[in-house]
Amino acid sequence: MSLKKKLPAKKLINIGIFLIVYALLLFVADTFLNPYILRIINVIGINVILAMSLNLTNGFVGTFSLGHVAFMGIGAYISSILTLPVEKKAMMIPDLPGWLLNTELGFLPALLLGAVVAAFFALLIGVSVLRLKGHYLALSTLGFMVILQKLLVNLEKYTKGARGINGIPGHTNIWWIYGIALVTFVVLWHLINSRFGRSMKAIREDESAAQSFGINPFKYKLLAFTVGAVFAAIAGGLWAHVIQAITPGSFYYVQTFSIVMMVILGGAGSLSGSIIGATLITIFPEFMRFFERGEVVFGIQLPQLYGLSNVAIAVFMVIILIYRPGGIMGTKEINFKNLKMPRFLKPKANKP
Repeated sequence: MSLKKKLPAKKLINIGIFLIVYALLLFVADTFLNPYILRIINVIGINVILAMSLNLTNGFVGTFSLGHVAFMGIGAYISSILTLPVEKKAMMIPDLPGWLLNTELGFLPALLLGAVVAAFFALLIGVSVLRLKGHYLALSTLGFMVILQKLLVNLEKYTKGARGINGIPGHTNIWWIYGIALVTFVVLWHLINSRFGRSMKAIREDESAAQSFGINPFKYKLLAFTVGAVFAAIAGGLWAHVIQAITPGSFYYVQTFSIVMMVILGGAGSLSGSIIGATLITIFPEFMRFFERGEVVFGIQLPQLYGLSNVAIAVFMVIILIYRPGGIMGTKEINFKNLKMPRFLKPKANKP
């Protein structure tokens, strides 16, 4: 049998081993970790999805967007309303239209519908603003986030306004989150290492030069913007069903800049960097809570220092920007070949 025929079987074996180990780690975490640690791990997974999806636009295409959290909000609200039990909706949001009031969907269909609506808005907004560049584009996407937040506050008939929606079913668990995180990574990995991905990187490096080779920058920017919005909406749906309560304020400036920090810290243009950045930005505030509360360390009573985590993150970001302006990973990825990762996760060599 030739080597050509043996490769598919070897590839399947590698994929199978990876999935077994991945599932085993999730099972151990789900079974043995306490609820607090498990919740942090779940939030890390959701932030990883958000950071990777934003990196597609901000890192691989070089189009700086500040409206990513708006798509997260769309996914969160749509999936939450659609999964609420009919009797609970009748009590909590009685003014909903009849067809929506009497509709209750499963978790996955609700997530996918939220992603479809987010994709529609991404196309609508993208067609309008993606021809802009630099800070003009950043402010335009930020404006979309502000508009959505105000709509969520004022459309009380659908969203309960500033009070938000609570009692959302807790459908999200570690299996959903890290299953979707893996799918996100694989989809984006193959996208950025395909012809589309090479065109995106060419636009990032020099848009005028890319245009001279027949690449349409607007088309690829719109593709990245829309794909990123789809995964952001799914992450929003996962997040809503972990927290089980959402308000318009959940999808505003704080969350926006938190996701941007994950991308910048890990490295714009690196999926591995997105994972590292999301993990650090999620864990660090939890670690600093110990010092903020004023605990006793080695017999010394520390003063209460609320807000210390924000100061520490700001200082850490300044240090990273000075000494590693491209982020921890820059535009590089972890060498999966050396880590013996499955072949389907390894970048393919570009043919001359």
